[in-house]
Amino acid sequence: MSRYTGPSWKVSRRLGISLSGTGKELERRPYAPGPHGPNSRKKLSEYGLQMQEKQKLRNMYGMTERQFHNLFVKAGKNKEGKHGVNFMILLEQRLDNVVYRLGLASTRRQARQLVNHGHITVDGKRVDIPSYSVSIGQVISVREKSRNLEIIKSSVESLLGRPDYVSFDADSLTGSLTRLPEREELHAEIDEAFVVEFYNR
Repeated sequence: MSRYTGPSWKVSRRLGISLSGTGKELERRPYAPGPHGPNSRKKLSEYGLQMQEKQKLRNMYGMTERQFHNLFVKAGKNKEGKHGVNFMILLEQRLDNVVYRLGLASTRRQARQLVNHGHITVDGKRVDIPSYSVSIGQVISVREKSRNLEIIKSSVESLLGRPDYVSFDADSLTGSLTRLPEREELHAEIDEAFVVEFYNR
């Protein structure tokens, strides 16, 4: 299944969650798209709830179904901690997400584009794979030739705050993952137990 590249606001409204993290998608019309407007939401079955939570998380990180499922299987091989929490931590370790968390991009989609186009380095080496798993302590930086990009400058200047598990130096445009995130630092609006139930049916 290919990655969805259509209007992200429409998906946000359908799932009832801000996929960009800004909340702008739901400010004016906090209901699903379609001809029935605010009355279009139906009560979901248990399977529907599981599917919805899975779709929320998958679309939030902009992944294909195969990528998402493969990472879920990988999380299950970690015998320490809960499967769902381990899965969410692995999602946070993706390079495109770390670039977004550092504030080098205003959305994950934008961060993925920066990585794809070769603007980001890891420990001094250019990495253009958004799914690359960042380890604690690895240095994420912007390539010398890309440091004057307006998209990066505006993202860094407009950012209000960063999570406690990343560090960032705005002068050198470098940062790192200082530790793995705790569950309470991740998306409160996601119930990862539904995702685990969906794949364990």
